[in-house]
Amino acid sequence: MHIRRTPRPTTPSSGPGRHATGALLAVAALLVAACSPSGSVDSAEGAASVTLAALPKATPAALSPYYAQKLAWRSCGVSGFECATMKAPLDYDAPAAGDIKLAVARKKATGKGAPLGSLMVNPGGPGGSAIGYLQQYAGIGYPAKVRARYDMVAMDPRGVARSEPVECLSGRAMDTFTQTDTTPDDQRETGELVDAYKKFAEGCGERSSKMLRHVSTVEAARDMDMLRAVLGDRKLTYVGASYGTFLGATYAGLFPDRVGRLVLDGAMDPSLPASRMNLDQTAGFETAFQSFAKDCVQQSDCPLGGKGTTPAQVGDHLKAFFRKLDAHPIPTGDADGRKLGEALATTGVIAAMYDESAWAQLREALTSAMKEKDGAGLLVLSDSYYERDADGHYANLMYANAAVNCLDLPAAYSTPEQVKDALPAFEKASPVFGEGLAWASLSCAYWPVRPTGEPHRIEAKGAAPIVVVGTTRDPATPYRWAQALSRQLSSARLLTYEGDGHTAYGRGSVCIDSAIDTYLLQGTPPAEGKRCS
Repeated sequence: MHIRRTPRPTTPSSGPGRHATGALLAVAALLVAACSPSGSVDSAEGAASVTLAALPKATPAALSPYYAQKLAWRSCGVSGFECATMKAPLDYDAPAAGDIKLAVARKKATGKGAPLGSLMVNPGGPGGSAIGYLQQYAGIGYPAKVRARYDMVAMDPRGVARSEPVECLSGRAMDTFTQTDTTPDDQRETGELVDAYKKFAEGCGERSSKMLRHVSTVEAARDMDMLRAVLGDRKLTYVGASYGTFLGATYAGLFPDRVGRLVLDGAMDPSLPASRMNLDQTAGFETAFQSFAKDCVQQSDCPLGGKGTTPAQVGDHLKAFFRKLDAHPIPTGDADGRKLGEALATTGVIAAMYDESAWAQLREALTSAMKEKDGAGLLVLSDSYYERDADGHYANLMYANAAVNCLDLPAAYSTPEQVKDALPAFEKASPVFGEGLAWASLSCAYWPVRPTGEPHRIEAKGAAPIVVVGTTRDPATPYRWAQALSRQLSSARLLTYEGDGHTAYGRGSVCIDSAIDTYLLQGTPPAEGKRCS
């Protein structure tokens, strides 16, 4: 599995981080890729040649009542924020078949100056709560000059959090699922992994049959356009991170004439099939791990080696530790009796790859696990990634993540034999994580609903300038994806952050933040080829 989110792992005492509401990844769940119309895939490039077509400019008569609805704003229970519920058709092809309710939140512009309308935000996932992100970060942490001019707005996409959430398993069943061995050593363990994926998919089908066919990114983008109209905005202004870039790009492709100021930070390439996307992401996590390894050996508390230890040796030491956990899980002190095995430990390490500020926490957790046989620290990182609370309850992040990904693209692989054939490529891409991420690519093979999307290009001809942001050592959305998306979009400007971690806006680069703030406030995109550090 892989991921698209904008998280920051946190300890229980530290509270929500800047991106605490991100998506999911890890080595026991799923995740595949992008979405949309059907078309052939160019085997030479591994990328689609079909282009997402724009929808008609005129609003269909059957949708006019939705576009004309009025939101009844009320207090959210969070100071300064208002909440409302928007109706949308379950099925855009058959609006009369029934409605769904989508949760919306906003924080009104706080300062002087001419108002600029609404700024919609999405943190990624798929499955990350946009409302949680708004209330915990964007609505209070975005630059004051941006919040002064914009109403900060978020909508949980269909199937996510407060918007008809997809549900799949009980907390106890999810605990079992997240501990499933995703590096099977023999036929028995391979069968157990396949059974785990099947049970997960069956649970989603049983508990969320109504929503599973209607949580595609295309449908979520159409919901965004409806919200834009209901809010009274002529064009959409939007900041999307990680998977949120795919959602924003899809909006631009469907409604190019309604594009206002779009920032796509940590961009995805919608033209890739799931197998290629997963392989690229695997390489991205290896790049991040190499950076972590180089930093780790310079620190006095690095449990994986000292000065002079190469990144490859650091990786070997970590893999050896994972193998020990595979055979002999260690205690964590968890109230539910969970021990730290290879799967949870790998998830904990991957979680820390998203943000270099988590590297110190990872070193401490690895030291406790490797030297003291105390797995509590790595379990905290893993639980933060899966959004599992101390009571054993999981947010619907992983469920929504699977539902959207498995609908947006055909499965990367259909059988264990196909995964075995792909293992050499994955292990070459990442000696540390490759095997587990290859097996995680099998998860959508057993999904109860057929995919409605295929890889495709997005050009959005006629759209206003769109800012695409890429980080050179981003683990989850490799820099090449930002380059690819910027080449596809007819009006894109690529803004490059030369650094580590997932996404760039608000992570400490004055250069990046200034360029994006100027674009949001003045409409002036960064210069062609602008690079920041």
